[in-house]
Amino acid sequence: MSQVQPGDAPEVLDLIGIGFGPSNVAMALAVSEHNAGAREPVTAHFFEQQPRFGWHRGMLIDDATMQVSFLKDLVTLRNPASEYSFLCYLKSRGRLVDFINHKNLFPLRVEFHDYFEWAAAKVADMASYAHEVVGVTPVERDGVVEYLDVTVRSEEGLVAHRARNVVIGTGLRPLMPEGVERGDRVWHNSELLARVDALEGTSPSRFVVVGAGQSAAENVAHLHRRFPGAEVCAVFSRYGYSPADDSSFANRIFDPGAVDEYFAAPGSVKRKLMDYHGNTNYSVVDIDLIDDLYRQTYREKVLGTERLRFLNVSRLAAVEETPDTVRATVKSLVTGEETVLDADVVVFATGYSPVDPLGLLGEAADRCLRDEDGRVRVERDYRIATDPGLDCGIYLQGGTEHTHGITSALLSNTAIRVGEILDSLLDRGVKAASDEARLVAEGTGGTAG
Repeated sequence: MSQVQPGDAPEVLDLIGIGFGPSNVAMALAVSEHNAGAREPVTAHFFEQQPRFGWHRGMLIDDATMQVSFLKDLVTLRNPASEYSFLCYLKSRGRLVDFINHKNLFPLRVEFHDYFEWAAAKVADMASYAHEVVGVTPVERDGVVEYLDVTVRSEEGLVAHRARNVVIGTGLRPLMPEGVERGDRVWHNSELLARVDALEGTSPSRFVVVGAGQSAAENVAHLHRRFPGAEVCAVFSRYGYSPADDSSFANRIFDPGAVDEYFAAPGSVKRKLMDYHGNTNYSVVDIDLIDDLYRQTYREKVLGTERLRFLNVSRLAAVEETPDTVRATVKSLVTGEETVLDADVVVFATGYSPVDPLGLLGEAADRCLRDEDGRVRVERDYRIATDPGLDCGIYLQGGTEHTHGITSALLSNTAIRVGEILDSLLDRGVKAASDEARLVAEGTGGTAG
């Protein structure tokens, strides 16, 4: 791995990955498989600020399942014969036959997380944990940016590493409503399990969960089950949770070919596709979980032991935290009437927002092009469009929903996406080598003449 110091002639990596979540683990696996049979291997390294691999650890509820088939793991759609597949993972854990007998396409989320950790360990030599990327500096030669110096902070201090390309896979950040700050009693659902563990030994009397999507419903179910003496109040603007459309035809929006169609479609068609098929992913809940929650609330009504409350067609108007409680004011969207709830905790299951992909790029960001709406322009191969003065590749894993569609930040297309990025790297590398060889030949020919 290159370390750029003053006066050095550093090794130049072909690729540096920023972040080492599932997308960049898949990228490392693709590189590893390519290198196994390549005459000229791709040199790559990935930097992750977490001390170890972790993917939404705060939502690894023990009975929560994936919303995506196990066949859409980190490798299978790209290479069905890969030794890094979920099936190979199951074989290594001694559960392959048991899983087959289970007759289920959707593993437990905690199991899929274990698969991710298993896969990440297979390419651990390509990753550095507890290493935070703090900046990217363009390196120019003859007025053209040929390399990028990636500055990384760790306990050893600041070190720069040089690469021809970077791939940004920094994931999503928890989104809170405007004006609401997280605190001891105001949580985002991404931190649920760690926060709940701290409540062990106490006797909370009420939780308020804000949101209408899968995470919100899972939070409601988990808190209701884990704290049998507490009331759990769900707040959302709908009449009830909306079921996810996971029907076979609708699921074609997640197909690799749908990315080509979305990318080529005019803006008006892109907007229609998102409107048509947003209910495959956004603010929707698995129908089985909806049925379970309704069954539970009806049972409580029959028995006169109501602990599940659904404050529908409502919104959270205010939240005020004190050392001993948090006061949530819920306003009816129909009547305007306000209900004040004194709770132990308010949990916001209000989603995530993409990280600005240009935030780390420094001066290099000035060479990245934007569309008429101010969004980053991205080519079909997930490379940011840049002016001719930047010859490096800056690839995105996420933040491309406006160009590549609904699978931008989802697992569904990860294996295909990293294969396309790798193909782009290799293609551009070959072209660069050919151009350099041509220039050398032309120069030699001119001298000989």
